[in-house]
Amino acid sequence: MKRSITGSSVVTRLLAVMALLCLLAAIYLFGIRPSQLRWGATPAEVSRNMPGDELVPDPNFCATRVVTIRGTPQQIWPWLAQMGYRRAGFYGYDLIENLGSEKGIRSADWILPDLQDPKTGDELPISAVASMTFGSIQPESYLVWQGKAAIPSDGSIVWALYPVDETRTRLVSRARLRYHWAHPGLLLLDLFTELGDHVAVPRVLLGIKARVEGSRPPSLIEEAVEITVWLLLLVESAAAVVLVFFRRQWGRSWMLAFASGLSLFLVLYARPPVWIGVAIALALIGTMSMLLRTGAKRQSWK
Repeated sequence: MKRSITGSSVVTRLLAVMALLCLLAAIYLFGIRPSQLRWGATPAEVSRNMPGDELVPDPNFCATRVVTIRGTPQQIWPWLAQMGYRRAGFYGYDLIENLGSEKGIRSADWILPDLQDPKTGDELPISAVASMTFGSIQPESYLVWQGKAAIPSDGSIVWALYPVDETRTRLVSRARLRYHWAHPGLLLLDLFTELGDHVAVPRVLLGIKARVEGSRPPSLIEEAVEITVWLLLLVESAAAVVLVFFRRQWGRSWMLAFASGLSLFLVLYARPPVWIGVAIALALIGTMSMLLRTGAKRQSWK
């Protein structure tokens, strides 16, 4: 005879799921976020005053990411000047960032002469539904993107070039954002930016580096596999949480949800080779399948 799940059991499981979410949030906030906010940057680069900082004086989100490129500012600048949606793309995750652009899904692998002269105040599309404007511009030195709100702005991004020697340059990206606490819809977009910016911007920096240095950026197939792994891990995490409420012995489902969440953090922020992400996702799918089969067998025995 089947036993129904009692009200106290439902409360216990709900508390367990809340604890899971709090634990993952704590891991992100205290273990992952601090290093991602300064990806590739030295302490001096993080503390350096940069053009555009004054636009968002008290940001809730401030990230400084840096990559060293084997090239001069003169060689790197054209790639920065032409960047943007409906422009040359962002050189990062094209399948997401360039979706719907009439310029095509693939970011440019060449210099586009007609996009080399942006002007302060020009509109800069960043997606099919959002745009910023060009702020102050110093060719071969820095380029500022800013939100359309009046100063203080709600967001700014600066791309700046700092020569290391005659053949190497530090490309620095700094993003500053004020959250829209009074506007729930915009706050959801801020949350997406909070989690996604750490993934997108390092890929942009590496995409520029690859183009300047003449190396091959990841193919669209590699991108598609990587994005598919993210989605699989996200779905596995959600499915495991659901199983917590429907399986009598729910502890293993809770552990699977936790493992899936950690694995998602790993592939998003540690950026292992794609094959490692695929292996992790398949292993977790196998574990979930085994749990479901075990549960089905126990039900058949009753």
